[in-house]
Amino acid sequence: MKHLNFVKGLVLIFAGLFITSQAAATDGYFSVGYGTVNKGLAGAGIAFYQGSLINGNPAGNVFLGTKYQLGVNFFNPNRKYTVTGNPSGMEGTFGLMPGTIESDSKLFLMPSAGANWMVSDNSSISAALFGNGGMNTDYPTATFYDPMSETTGVNLAQMYGNITYSQKLGEKHSIGVTGVLAYQYFEAKGLMAFGAFSSNPAAVSGNGTDSGFGYGFKIGYLGQLTDNFSIGFTYQSKVWMSEFDDYSGLFAEQGDFDIPSSWTAGFAWEVAEDFTVMADVKQIMFGDVKSIGNPMLPNLMTSQLGADDGAGFGWDNIMVYKLGFNYAGVDTWEFRAGLSIGDNPIQSSEVMFNILAPGVIENQIALGFSKEVGNSGNQFHVAFNYAMNSNVEGPNPLDPPSGQTIDIEMNQFELELGFSF
Repeated sequence: MKHLNFVKGLVLIFAGLFITSQAAATDGYFSVGYGTVNKGLAGAGIAFYQGSLINGNPAGNVFLGTKYQLGVNFFNPNRKYTVTGNPSGMEGTFGLMPGTIESDSKLFLMPSAGANWMVSDNSSISAALFGNGGMNTDYPTATFYDPMSETTGVNLAQMYGNITYSQKLGEKHSIGVTGVLAYQYFEAKGLMAFGAFSSNPAAVSGNGTDSGFGYGFKIGYLGQLTDNFSIGFTYQSKVWMSEFDDYSGLFAEQGDFDIPSSWTAGFAWEVAEDFTVMADVKQIMFGDVKSIGNPMLPNLMTSQLGADDGAGFGWDNIMVYKLGFNYAGVDTWEFRAGLSIGDNPIQSSEVMFNILAPGVIENQIALGFSKEVGNSGNQFHVAFNYAMNSNVEGPNPLDPPSGQTIDIEMNQFELELGFSF
């Protein structure tokens, strides 16, 4: 009953915080890492079980013992676009007003929580709640000339509820499987001009917040090959989400917006006593979700928005490479650092729609530490992340005669505080 009440309390607190928060974007529109330990490694550590509880390798949880973990992330994304050159004004073109516009809403809050319970010496069950990622823009101008809105932007936020079973295979190997439940919400404003291209003009923009639920799964393996070298692998399926009916004229497949599948593989190597180096490679399949991966052109001219081949954001599948360091040789302290280097999912031909979703971050650095509180085994965690400034510039595809260019740009700071007990 004590454990049940704890979980119920976490769900209520988390839900209350989540609905007042927005979403961060670094690995495309996913977070660079999950949980304070993993954030301090820039998301590295698929073979480092200490950071597995919050959306890590499900095979690692069985090595954690009974554990509870709480975290809160403060993040500051800075997004802007710059249009250079005047509109041509020619019939049939869609030029934008020149200038630089920064997105408002610069400070957000995102909590996370997890609990792991040992079923036996060789198996565990865990539950975790966390924000998965998303994209948010809030430009204080009618970028696309919507007469019904003085601002332009979108807000997509996603929350996961994971239930994991983890099982040892002998003493040095384990597997894990996670049932993934997801909730997401979306809102768009300032996009009515694109109603002329839509199969359902009334379901393009300005319809408030719509939401959906979905499900998927995740599997993982963790193996200690030698006393100081481990490998890990995870695969997460596509999360099949219910459609955004209020935006069925905007997103391909009548408002479908599934969460892409991904896989991660890596190793953790204790190169010296208490000093572990870890490296991961991750692929995210953005291109397999039509509302994300379909290109803007020629689709905008050959198919209506909302149709199966309707225009999307034109995001490519990406590879992300992560390197992390963990040093635990100073009494009750652990120190961390990490680097994440990823592909940019947005090509220069796709900058027009991606004014709304400038997920152009490629490089991120991280620092973190943990401090044991007394001799209790409880730990306080801190992680700091900086997503380095990145941009993509390309032509305005809807006004070729003007020679207009559009530059989308983003950087981000994060500070996460956590506690495990």
